[in-house]
Amino acid sequence: MFSWVGSFVIEVKSKGGSKYFIYRRYSQFFTLHAKLEVNYGPETGTPPYICTLPTIPPKVFVGNKKEIAETRIPLLNAYMKVLLNSPVWLLLDEDLRIFFYQTKLDSERIPRALRRLRPQTRKIKRNSQHVSDVDKPRAEAMFDFKGTTAMELSFKSGDVIYLLSRVNRDWLEGTVGDRTGIFPHSFVRIIKDLPEEQYPVSLLRCYFHDDGMCQIREISIEEDVKRIPLYNELLDLIRNQFPGVDVVLNMQDAEGELIRLLDDSDMPLLAKQDKRKSHANNFFPWELHVTRNGDLDVYSTGV
Repeated sequence: MFSWVGSFVIEVKSKGGSKYFIYRRYSQFFTLHAKLEVNYGPETGTPPYICTLPTIPPKVFVGNKKEIAETRIPLLNAYMKVLLNSPVWLLLDEDLRIFFYQTKLDSERIPRALRRLRPQTRKIKRNSQHVSDVDKPRAEAMFDFKGTTAMELSFKSGDVIYLLSRVNRDWLEGTVGDRTGIFPHSFVRIIKDLPEEQYPVSLLRCYFHDDGMCQIREISIEEDVKRIPLYNELLDLIRNQFPGVDVVLNMQDAEGELIRLLDDSDMPLLAKQDKRKSHANNFFPWELHVTRNGDLDVYSTGV
């Protein structure tokens, strides 16, 4: 699950192996849960069709909507996993089945990809120093997980996964046997956690040049500062920071001139040319300069 334009995007897999996406707002989760509580909850349900339902994340009335939605993702993931492991008679409930049907509106929408600003999966480094398995950070898989990309680690319920790193708040990196990859935190139970990191949040310094003024923002991202993002990932991130503004991305060269970034081929140049000599460990080693799409006055004409 991930959040997109006010909705949570859920990938539904059928028994035949096909997949489709549905889009559900938190209010729809809340409405479904209320109906299930009335029909099957311990206080109002009719025996023998009574069970204890999982706890749904509570309503939040104050706060940043985007931050609230992102916080709810792992909670709603866990909620659905427990709910879908309910007795068969509950899974046959009409409201629950309709919730997971793909509507015409669902089929017409195209989900934006998961925010993939995260470090590349690395190969395990072998060394001669033996560390007992009991001492290694590890987790037990609570549910089956089948990765959808080469970066993701597939495993079965009950597998022991040895942890390598925290990718961000929702994803971990680990190994099962000779396979290494990333996987959702909500699918596992931590047996021995990874050591606390000094900088759990990375900062990207961004300059917005507009009407002769310059705003400076330090954007918090739960990603590795060594990671060079894809162009569209970075553009989506900045658009969220400046809603309603048609922004373009730029780097600053050694002479202080702005150079517009156009695609993925410019990303290594951004990281190389815009590298700062002095910065804190939790800052990305490059800076981003943002301008309006139609503002060409920020570029030198060479005259």
